[in-house]
Amino acid sequence: MAHGDVTHLEIPVNDLESAKDFYADLFGWEISAPPGFEEYPMWQNPNKISGGALTPREDGFTQPRSIVEVDSIDDTLAKVTANGGKVLKEREAITETSWWALFEDPDGNVLGLFEGSMEG
Repeated sequence: MAHGDVTHLEIPVNDLESAKDFYADLFGWEISAPPGFEEYPMWQNPNKISGGALTPREDGFTQPRSIVEVDSIDDTLAKVTANGGKVLKEREAITETSWWALFEDPDGNVLGLFEGSMEG
């Protein structure tokens, strides 16, 4: 994916198993959790390009949020604050080769950022 592509959609749910059944039946998604990410069952869209995850609902995360791939989370977060947005979660490792962060735009919308690769 390229810088700026929306690559992932996180859907907060109260019951992971029920949500997996619901979305699998609704859209035909094959949903499974990668090893080490049991609380993060994922799917890939039929287009085989983008996908998402079912995520436990928590305070401050009650609506779906898009994750945007970027070349540099640090550079992007600097632009967020320079343009009136707010960093909600600084860059954090997912694996040895991938990272994520959260920000809020000036209108209060929360989006995630992804940098790196889940392969290798």
